[in-house]
Amino acid sequence: MSSAEVADNSVDPPAKKRKLNTGGASCKSSAMANNGTRVEDEIDESLYSRQLYVLGHDAMRRMAHSDVLISGLGGLGVEVAKNVILGGVKSVTLHDERSCTISDLSSQFYLSEASIGKNRAVASCEQLAELNHYVPTTAYTGPLTEEFLKKFRVVVLTGASRTEQDRVAALTHANNIALIIADTRGLFSQVFCDFGPEFTVYDVTGENPVSAMVADITHEYEAVVTCLDDTRHGLEDGDYVTFSEVQGMTELNGCEPRKIKVMGPYTFTIGDTTNFSKYARGGIVTQVKMPKKLHFKQLSESLKEPEYLITDFAKMDYPQQLHVAFAALHKFEQAEGYTPKPWCDADAAKFIEYVKTILKDGEIFKEGELEINTDLMEIFAKVSSGDLNPMNAAIGGVVAQEVMKACSGKFHPIIQWLYLDAIECLPKDKSALTEENCKPVGSRYDGQIAVFGNNFQKRIGELKYFIVGAGAIGCELLKNFAMIGVGAAGGQVTLTDMDLIEKSNLNRQFLFRPHDVQKPKSSTAAKAVKKMNPAMNVLAQENRVCPETECVYDDVFFEALDGVANALDNVDARIYMDRRCVYYKKPLLESGTLGTKGNTQVVVPALTESYSSSQDPPEKSIPICTLKNFPNAIEHTLQWARDEFEGLFRQAAEHAAQYLQDPHFLERSMKLPGTQPLDALESVRNAINDRPLSFDDCITWARLHWEIQYSNQIKQLLFNFPPNQVTTSGAPFWSGPKRCPAPLTFNPNDELHLDYVVAAANLRAQVYGLPPCVDRERIAKVATSVQVPEFKPRSGVKIAVTDAQLQQNNDDMDQDRVQTIISDLPPPSKLGNLKITPLDFEKDDDTNFHMDFIVAASNLRAANYSIPPADRHRSKLIAGKIIPAIATTTSVVAGLVCLELYKLAQGFNTLDVFKNGFVNLALPFFGFSEPIAAPVNKYYDKEWTLWDRFEVKGEVTLQQFIDYFKNEHSLEITMLSQGVCMLYSFFMPKAKRQERLNLPMSEVVTKVSKKKLEPHVKALVFELCCNNEEGDDIEVPYVKYTLP
Repeated sequence: MSSAEVADNSVDPPAKKRKLNTGGASCKSSAMANNGTRVEDEIDESLYSRQLYVLGHDAMRRMAHSDVLISGLGGLGVEVAKNVILGGVKSVTLHDERSCTISDLSSQFYLSEASIGKNRAVASCEQLAELNHYVPTTAYTGPLTEEFLKKFRVVVLTGASRTEQDRVAALTHANNIALIIADTRGLFSQVFCDFGPEFTVYDVTGENPVSAMVADITHEYEAVVTCLDDTRHGLEDGDYVTFSEVQGMTELNGCEPRKIKVMGPYTFTIGDTTNFSKYARGGIVTQVKMPKKLHFKQLSESLKEPEYLITDFAKMDYPQQLHVAFAALHKFEQAEGYTPKPWCDADAAKFIEYVKTILKDGEIFKEGELEINTDLMEIFAKVSSGDLNPMNAAIGGVVAQEVMKACSGKFHPIIQWLYLDAIECLPKDKSALTEENCKPVGSRYDGQIAVFGNNFQKRIGELKYFIVGAGAIGCELLKNFAMIGVGAAGGQVTLTDMDLIEKSNLNRQFLFRPHDVQKPKSSTAAKAVKKMNPAMNVLAQENRVCPETECVYDDVFFEALDGVANALDNVDARIYMDRRCVYYKKPLLESGTLGTKGNTQVVVPALTESYSSSQDPPEKSIPICTLKNFPNAIEHTLQWARDEFEGLFRQAAEHAAQYLQDPHFLERSMKLPGTQPLDALESVRNAINDRPLSFDDCITWARLHWEIQYSNQIKQLLFNFPPNQVTTSGAPFWSGPKRCPAPLTFNPNDELHLDYVVAAANLRAQVYGLPPCVDRERIAKVATSVQVPEFKPRSGVKIAVTDAQLQQNNDDMDQDRVQTIISDLPPPSKLGNLKITPLDFEKDDDTNFHMDFIVAASNLRAANYSIPPADRHRSKLIAGKIIPAIATTTSVVAGLVCLELYKLAQGFNTLDVFKNGFVNLALPFFGFSEPIAAPVNKYYDKEWTLWDRFEVKGEVTLQQFIDYFKNEHSLEITMLSQGVCMLYSFFMPKAKRQERLNLPMSEVVTKVSKKKLEPHVKALVFELCCNNEEGDDIEVPYVKYTLP
């Protein structure tokens, strides 16, 4: 989990064990060479690994040379600073000339009541500096002079006056310093970017370059490239490409990037090829990322000629309106000396006059160019003194990502203005929002009271919420809940996460520090937010959310909740929590991130569809034959290496351990389908009869296994299918996706060859409890002395070319061979105290040889097939199925989620006010949509949705249950199930059916499931298949059967 996780019980991963913190583990175990690994001395991969998969080493290095100034340490400034410091720039200077007041506590989470009267930058500097010891963080309280500003690559201004913005903007533009101006006012926000007169973006989207296999290239002025039709090429007009491995038209190999024009999903043109040789066959086309030059206008110029990034396509006219509104607010504050008072009609009227003056004077738009949206302007004025944590969190993430873009040139910046609002958070009936109800009361929540009023704050304090997961999103949500005051006045926030903190978490799970590594996430996070808001009532737990913990998270627990916020990292757990929320009719706030992409979904009972209503298509799997014999990409060799690890060091060891401990193992194995009994028994025989007695035995095994995998199997494959083999149609067999391999010859002086032997030998030693060895010279010496039998390819060996052929070969099992193996096995009693330990793959421990084995095994196989190798960093991403992650996206997503929480807390119940969000900070793109309404089904004239159900109370017999539906609802039950148990069906044998009809429902369940009902179970859920009176099959809701 980065969070509480749920999984199918049969494949539940074991809970992570506490590891002793032995200090910083080296990037690679000392026994391993740097083969396949880039030495990145200046980047701590164990800390930044998830972010490196988003930004890459080059962008991170450019960031590590950039000094950043952040001015204004209010709620927005601290969010920006937190994300930038976590990101890993060269240094951060915090600037502020203001002192802390009680209202700053509305959203500045590193200020407390003890900070009141102190300079905001000084008061929060120490805690911000703790976030990342690689980033020196200092406070500065003097004026921003030209000389001082010249020290920085990027300057961020938050909460600055227009006069100060103009002054700093002129200096930064003249000195080619990137400037970002950001401001949040209540439910409205503004961002402005100026990265100088000339700025280069090195990678516009951050997506991996696409590549495809070439089937044909024409010889003409506008040559057409046709790709193999198994997958679309994925290129777009204007992309640039280069080629490799083309035969015939070899001039294209490694050519300068050529601009393309897409003709179809499998074809595109590349310009003139008439001067080249004729195309013969083969080739790979790869997209090339081209730098893009951008020219930014200075603030004074851009104010009058603004370009906007649209954040909500349902509000296309809002950016112009808000552009004027922020300008008018600066004028109001400068002239009046204060911000419009919360929900004050007189100040709102005065503000509108300033708007009219700006338009009349033609300062921004020419007169008549913009029609004032008076209602919007009034609301803007009335909430402009507000300070909302969720808006600061969202904009803080956006601005921090822009800082990283300015430092690194990675991803496309905002051109040049962004306006985001959350006006839907206000009730449609605003009569309760009076100046009296919304005035400051000297409370830490004054910034929120200014927008929503005092009564709303009481309601927020009484909420009872369940946060599932204390990973990256969980930490952000918890911080936001603390600032908003959720559960801080009579309510409660329950937080659960079964995981322990790891070093790689520290880069974005900002509530944790290095000294917290190996402590539980949930209790550590709870302690951290109690410091931010001592009134927070947080109950931290370390439970997995799954059927086994329903005795903890039972009816009493769920019925007391006001809602659930998921902060999970896997689909199974999300679906499980979604089903629980539907059953208990509780709102669910759902969110997720993938690199710079993030999404939010709000599930509202009786109104919207649920999370499970729509699902992503399944991931495309790699055909087994491709993995076994015909890989053509590094992803194939890495998956093969992962399968090797599982087979050699987990599954075989698991089978052998079961044979030693379970007297019924042989009996159970024989019942397995297909050739599985043979495979299982062979692995047991090899594991026991060929067990090593010393580390030298492990080296010998590793050396012989190397020979089998990288030489003998390839020789056999080439014996079956020689390099010049042709298919029945006359085409070369080794063409298209089939790459012709070549066997390798073992060389102890080749670092990669020795890497494999070192890792494989040490892993085998771990399985058998033998002491490890990291002496490469000794291992090389022993490996060289191993007598390797000469291999001769054999006739009659079947090698499947397709998965269908493979399936046919697998159907027959040699029973005689099975019996021979069983007779070869010594009984467990004769094996004394032999202990065999299966290894569970752990990608983040650089001392356990797991990734060392994967990298070496994969790159050796890549060498067999002439596939470019992958370094350790990339191999870990693919083989470990790591989700790239960065603090900026997490911050945005958690902020957007909490804006939806405002709506749920007020009891809104119409679709049009809720927003599901999708963002991609790289592009940048923002999209919001109304949630999809729960689909309506119908039986007879009764409409129902997933939120409806039949309720049956009290114990009845199965016959009475069937009769009830027949008489009360005119439904004939044809099948009835509970979970995976079929309780009743029309095709059941009559005797069995008759036996069950007279039993009480709960007894039918216990009899069929062969399980007792747990004491916490207060109700059962039944699924029905029914016919209507005409005998047609119809869909009906489920049944909640409440036990007496």
